[in-house]
Amino acid sequence: LRDFLLVYNRMTELCFRHCVCNLNYRLLTGREESCLDSCAARLVRANHRLMGTYVGLMPALLQRRAAEHGAPAEPSGLPEPAPGPAESSP
Repeated sequence: LRDFLLVYNRMTELCFRHCVCNLNYRLLTGREESCLDSCAARLVRANHRLMGTYVGLMPALLQRRAAEHGAPAEPSGLPEPAPGPAESSP
């Protein structure tokens, strides 16, 4: 959630600085609004492409990391939980 909010805030600031040049009016002009729409759409598409590539590469990275450490790779990428008191043998 933190990463999502950071990306969203950076995108908002970047597009605002790029598109809004006159702060004398309460409402955006049509040109500013259109610029903001296209700027945000471009950045969202780029973010989706990056996330798609990341998701595609993640299994290979997890397998390589597991091989380096000599442990079998977990499909979820999360470590296996430690056995609790009820699961351990006497």
